[in-house]
Amino acid sequence: QVQLVESGGGLVQPGGSLRLSCAASGRAFLSSTMAWFRQAPGKEREFVACVPWTTSSSTYYGDSVKGRFTISRDNAKYTVYLQMNNLESEDTANYYCAATSVYKPSSIIRDAVYSSWGPGTQVTVSS
Repeated sequence: QVQLVESGGGLVQPGGSLRLSCAASGRAFLSSTMAWFRQAPGKEREFVACVPWTTSSSTYYGDSVKGRFTISRDNAKYTVYLQMNNLESEDTANYYCAATSVYKPSSIIRDAVYSSWGPGTQVTVSS
């Protein structure tokens, strides 16, 4: 399994930007699809974005973040990033990084296939 630790969360005003980072340990990172999920109080965990290990040029996004968020990975640094622009109050949540060896596009948007999770980082969008 991959050990994951998120960072970069905080308080930001609506319309602002944040970049989250997820540092991974272990060479299994190189053969892991990496994803970001989020969970707001009282709501179910929601898929945000993922990047398969088979090709970092293919990325997938949840409908609510398309056009505003960008996921990327740096295999040399064992790190995955989530650039979040034009943030809205609805983006307020705890953001989790996750890893899986699965790469099938229809599966990697489901949290059930992810076996490794970070502790999360809080993002609060408020004026």
